[in-house]
Amino acid sequence: MADVAQWVAGARPRTFSAAAAPVCVGTGAAFEQGGANFGMGLLALVVALSLQVGVNYANDYSDGVRGTDATRVGPVRLVGQGLADPGSVKAAAVLSLATAAVVGLALVALANAWLLLLVGGAAIVAAWRYTGGARPYGYRGLGETAVFVFFGLVAVLGTQWTQSGALSISGLLGAVGVGALSCAILVANNLRDIPGDEQVGKRTLAVAWGEEKTRRFYERLVLVAFAVVPVAAIGSWWVLIALAAAPLAWRPVRTVRAGTTGSGLVPVLTATGILQMGYAVLFTAGLMLSA
Repeated sequence: MADVAQWVAGARPRTFSAAAAPVCVGTGAAFEQGGANFGMGLLALVVALSLQVGVNYANDYSDGVRGTDATRVGPVRLVGQGLADPGSVKAAAVLSLATAAVVGLALVALANAWLLLLVGGAAIVAAWRYTGGARPYGYRGLGETAVFVFFGLVAVLGTQWTQSGALSISGLLGAVGVGALSCAILVANNLRDIPGDEQVGKRTLAVAWGEEKTRRFYERLVLVAFAVVPVAAIGSWWVLIALAAAPLAWRPVRTVRAGTTGSGLVPVLTATGILQMGYAVLFTAGLMLSA
């Protein structure tokens, strides 16, 4: 039976920046509009983290029962490594997604933004169907698209909307930047898993494209995140301080570019998460100073 430390590791804390960063930027965009509500931001953070934990446990369960985690390197796989009963991991995933649903409903009601119920429902379905169900889209190279949409556009703009009741160009650009870095985390993960995924027939984008093209894709995602900063700064030059996060990109990009494989790519996940949070905090600070 898995202990507490293994359950925590199974939740994959390295990916939590993908949940926190968009809420941070969305709150900053709302602040720029004069409508920030930090209580609502906290609720949005709970929703985002619950979704992230839910999708991680759901991925662990679905890949584990399919046998696709048997030869992986990297974080703990509760089901694949036989550390926890599949039913328990599935229950943890359902509980996490249910928490996101309940807190999300409260957030939507408080913000009177009922259209977001549909968006939230789609996010929960997407979390489960990533590797679950009869035709998981994560096995068909669509994982990066879903991450960009739900942990970029939806998370940032949804957070902004629930606080200020409106959207903005700077919020959209921040969503693109954060979404690109969320994708970069997944790309690094899938790049590491190419050998194992090929062996079990899991056709991620990395498997379809191959190592070299996937490495270039990672670099370009990081570049996109910083390329949107000068555009966002047209509204206020304060946003340019987000460029100060660029040095955080040097180590993970260098590691990916060097042709590192297997467990050598695990630090890239952590470094990209740190990059994403640094970028989000500085982007948010720029938006707030703009106000």
